[in-house]
Amino acid sequence: MADGDTTNNYSGDGNSGDGANGSTGQQAPQGNRVMAHLSANKVETLLWLTRIFTVVSTIMFMLPIFGGNPYSLYQRALIASAATSALRLHQRIPGVQFNMEFLRRLLSEDSCHYLFFAILFINSYPITMAVMPVFLFALLHACSFTKAVLNTMGPQSMQFLRNMIAKLEQHQVNILRFIACNEIFLMPAIIVMVFSGKASLIMPFVYYRFLTLRYASRRNPYCRTLFSELRMTVEYLCSKPACPQFLRSGCYRCISMISRLAPTVDAQ
Repeated sequence: MADGDTTNNYSGDGNSGDGANGSTGQQAPQGNRVMAHLSANKVETLLWLTRIFTVVSTIMFMLPIFGGNPYSLYQRALIASAATSALRLHQRIPGVQFNMEFLRRLLSEDSCHYLFFAILFINSYPITMAVMPVFLFALLHACSFTKAVLNTMGPQSMQFLRNMIAKLEQHQVNILRFIACNEIFLMPAIIVMVFSGKASLIMPFVYYRFLTLRYASRRNPYCRTLFSELRMTVEYLCSKPACPQFLRSGCYRCISMISRLAPTVDAQ
């Protein structure tokens, strides 16, 4: 009743003071609800902030029109991603134990994989392919929590932002597939960087370990799926009569070598 009266007074020709008070009174409970939601979910709120920082730093790195040192922005994005992964890992496995079972559990977590990833690339030569996966994961997860905050504000709050989040959610599978493809093709990019003097000789071996962890991931099968689809695509192209014999033989040898390097995945 009071809200209705306030609206009428604000839209009329006389009482702008009453309207301002009513508007403040309407915003105050909304702000209180949001703050209560953030306070009740402190860890998720902190994760949300680190993910937003990753997104902003990556955008500023990829679009230098905003200014700033690109290398510094690249490092900030990966540091924020590492903080997110470490905090998420603490959520998933709160107690530290010094045994093989704990190590196996640790290495099975996607958060551990990307903590490892961030540490690997944080001091490397800046490369867009290295920040793209952390940027997209941060964007997807930040949007999920943002949607929860918007729901706390009200069902019709910030409709434009809601529409953007809905569009992103529609393409979530395609984004996850793109991330997996990026993870795979980052390996040949690192090898090229080694030959150009922009990466150390040990980096491909360390990244190979990351890639095997992603391949065997229980929560995210997209890397494994993309490897399978790429293999079928190459085999299909090689089976065509127009494919030269030397190219066909080279492709089959590469497939055989990669298949031998692939880790064994337990049945889910």
